[in-house]
Amino acid sequence: MTRIPTFRNGGGLWQSLEATKLATPEAFAANPSLVWQFYHYRRIKALAAQPNDAHKLLAKMSIPNYLKTIAPVANSYHLVTQNVDRLSFNALETLSKDLDSKKSSADRPRKDSVYQMHGRLFEVKCTSCGWFEEDLNNPLCPALGEADSKLQDYHDAGSKISDIPESELPRCRQCNALARPGVVWFGEKPFYLDKINSLVYKADLCIIIGTSLTVYPAASYMYRVQRHKGKVAIFNLDPTEKDHEADFLFSGQCEVELLRVLGVQSDSV
Repeated sequence: MTRIPTFRNGGGLWQSLEATKLATPEAFAANPSLVWQFYHYRRIKALAAQPNDAHKLLAKMSIPNYLKTIAPVANSYHLVTQNVDRLSFNALETLSKDLDSKKSSADRPRKDSVYQMHGRLFEVKCTSCGWFEEDLNNPLCPALGEADSKLQDYHDAGSKISDIPESELPRCRQCNALARPGVVWFGEKPFYLDKINSLVYKADLCIIIGTSLTVYPAASYMYRVQRHKGKVAIFNLDPTEKDHEADFLFSGQCEVELLRVLGVQSDSV
């Protein structure tokens, strides 16, 4: 398992600070130091994680010729992810490098197959001029690194908060204004909605993997696929309120169940 804590799961940290309430523009405006520390913690956890077998298989399914071995009549394949941890993209990037020498495009992964609709955890974005860049450095800035160094155990994260001056938080490289994490917060519009809506409208199969199905608009996609006579399969470790609406339901670790159901051996991904 990848084991990156989520906003809602029982093992997630920062629960004493109601993590969902930190992921808003209002929270950032009121206390950018606190919000940056929360996201810097998430960056550290994501940097230490590696794509699991489910990430790798989903990346491999973007190879047209490989997709045909699993779904012979499929015309296309796209991955829409709510995760901001970069793991899906990491899996695709690694696979692309491994297969870059393949002459036929049908034997190489499609790099445009992943849509990160909730943004990117490692992107730093200006609050003023619109500048942004991906920054994988750890720490992102000295003050956030110092705050992290004071934590003996990340299970205590959220109760030991440093008050970092705004001038010492990440800044825009263009205009020196305060920067923010490049994620989509509650109340903000997700990315690529027009393209995703078009894909959902035409989809005949929607595979839902590892989500609580509580955040919209993504939570509505299963209904919209079914409305156009498509089928929905849910792979989840924990039950959701929408499980009974799925055409197929598979419970267990997604990196195990997805491979089992699709007939793929772990040593082949």
